[in-house]
Amino acid sequence: MAGHGAPHGAENKGVALLIAVLALFLAIAETGAKSAQTEALNANVEAANLWSFFQARTIRQTTVRTAAEAALLAPSEGTAAQVQRWRDTAARWESEPDTGEGRRELMARARAAEARRNLNMERYHMFEYASASFQVGIVVASASIITGVALLLWAGLGLGALGMALAGLGFFAPGLIHF
Repeated sequence: MAGHGAPHGAENKGVALLIAVLALFLAIAETGAKSAQTEALNANVEAANLWSFFQARTIRQTTVRTAAEAALLAPSEGTAAQVQRWRDTAARWESEPDTGEGRRELMARARAAEARRNLNMERYHMFEYASASFQVGIVVASASIITGVALLLWAGLGLGALGMALAGLGFFAPGLIHF
């Protein structure tokens, strides 16, 4: 009976090592998820700020254009020069490549921030799925120690491999598959 316990003890050490490795990858996946979530939130705030700036520019541009049109209805001395200045200002607010603060540039920057947000949310979800797979793999592998059922050990190993694949997608190709 003592001889029978030694192989089982060696098997338990292997399962414990598997659980330790799964816990390590779980920590890495959780760190990746938190990082991606933080980046997504930052990009979302940036996009919201840029769209607000875009909207403010649009309102100011509309106001200046309206003033120019109204001035033409009741012309006076210097009206043409003022109207031209207002039109020039409205045109500059449409596109300011030098500052990046024209409506066109703001729209492009806001869309780029939204794209970064979306990419990081995809990363976040992949890391979360990987974390869940690692967690379930740890539980199933732990159950194999208690029950002695080898199939549970293989299931834990399979869940760990699935977690690795999902974490890899989170790092390298987060938009490849969608759940």
